[in-house]
Amino acid sequence: MKKGLFPGSFDPFTRGHEAIVLKAIELFDEVIIGIGINNSKKNLFDIKKRIFHINKLFENYPNIQIVTYETLTVEYCKVIGAQNIIRGLRNSSDFEYEKSIAQMNKTISGIETVFFLSDEKYSAINSSIIREMYINKAAIIDFVPLPEFLI
Repeated sequence: MKKGLFPGSFDPFTRGHEAIVLKAIELFDEVIIGIGINNSKKNLFDIKKRIFHINKLFENYPNIQIVTYETLTVEYCKVIGAQNIIRGLRNSSDFEYEKSIAQMNKTISGIETVFFLSDEKYSAINSSIIREMYINKAAIIDFVPLPEFLI
């Protein structure tokens, strides 16, 4: 069984994230969306809300799971038996940043990273911008699937 872990803070989970998961599920038997817990990071959306939101979004996909973890991503891959890390790329800056992490992960664990290009319509979306919009009471419905389950 081919498993891939899609790690992130997903604060919030955007339409771009959703598109990457839907691409990944075509390649993997199981996609695990792993919400990394970093207690030193201040999140806008509560972890329970993020889990509920993502679960609601993929409730009709039995081969997509949502989990939380507090260790190195490659260590968690070993725990769950994921052969690959799934990452989305919006632009060349993302590629350069993610390439370094992927190379380091491969060196320390042997786990490969699979990259998916974001759809052009989602390439400008990032969680930091969405959080800023939300804080300033701007509509996020075009950028976050099922926002009513997040708020």
